[in-house]
Amino acid sequence: MKPTLLVLAAGMGSRYGGLKQLDGVGPCGETIMDYSVFDAVRAGFGKVVFVIRKHFREEFEQKVVSKYKSVIEVELVEQEMDKLPEGFVLNPDREKPWGTGHATLMAVDVIDTPFAVINADDFYGARSFHVLADFLKEQEGKRGKYCMVGFDLDKTLSESGEVSRGICSVNEESFLITVEEHHKVKDVDGTITGVGMDGVEKVLDREAYASMNMWGFTPEYFEYAEEAFKTFLTKNAQELKAEFYIPTLVNDMINAGTATCEVLDTPAKWFGVTYADDRQMVVDKIQALVDAGVYPSPLF
Repeated sequence: MKPTLLVLAAGMGSRYGGLKQLDGVGPCGETIMDYSVFDAVRAGFGKVVFVIRKHFREEFEQKVVSKYKSVIEVELVEQEMDKLPEGFVLNPDREKPWGTGHATLMAVDVIDTPFAVINADDFYGARSFHVLADFLKEQEGKRGKYCMVGFDLDKTLSESGEVSRGICSVNEESFLITVEEHHKVKDVDGTITGVGMDGVEKVLDREAYASMNMWGFTPEYFEYAEEAFKTFLTKNAQELKAEFYIPTLVNDMINAGTATCEVLDTPAKWFGVTYADDRQMVVDKIQALVDAGVYPSPLF
């Protein structure tokens, strides 16, 4: 059994103003997503599923999927706001997608193995994919044994400004207790602070685990997610901005005793382009990895 990689890419059209502007950060124009797929193949993933939007499907197939078809099985699924369970109707004024939890549900019909979830535009590092794949390969036939790759908080910050981060509480056995979203997270003179959901700014542990949306699940996850989404919609179907997030879903399953979520440690340093000024830093770091022989150039 080879696990599946689920890549959340539906936000790319809006975030980049169209796929034509998919930013090349590698020496030969590779995107961050190219490096994730490359790392996943080396780690032993057997299929990659992209969650995209219908309006850029053709362009995505031409410019993205064509690169990978010779190295890994690829499937595309579409996230649209009106893809709701029977009995629920979309508020015609809503413009915002339903969030990461809804995005994962788009893949229910194409994933039947343990699977990982990642963001399309985050660089997670080769070791992160290896620890995730090793965990998932041991979960075949099991239920409710999930994982999350945790990154040291101080390795996930931007030098260009404040960020939002999910800060994890973990028990002695490295299992997740809860994820709490913090905003305005920044490092000033070696002290990291952030504003929690209570609106209070507090000092954060530099080595606390941050969730960067790199998860591992078994297929029955979809059963729980579908029911949780219906519950969410019962309260929020007519809301214009409410979103259904993976961490909220995982928190609820942990609290209900439905699942456990082991936090896997990685030596890798996350990076991404939160601000325009971050781009050159990403380019430089990838070039350094290429120079060190971690990645070939070109990748594919």
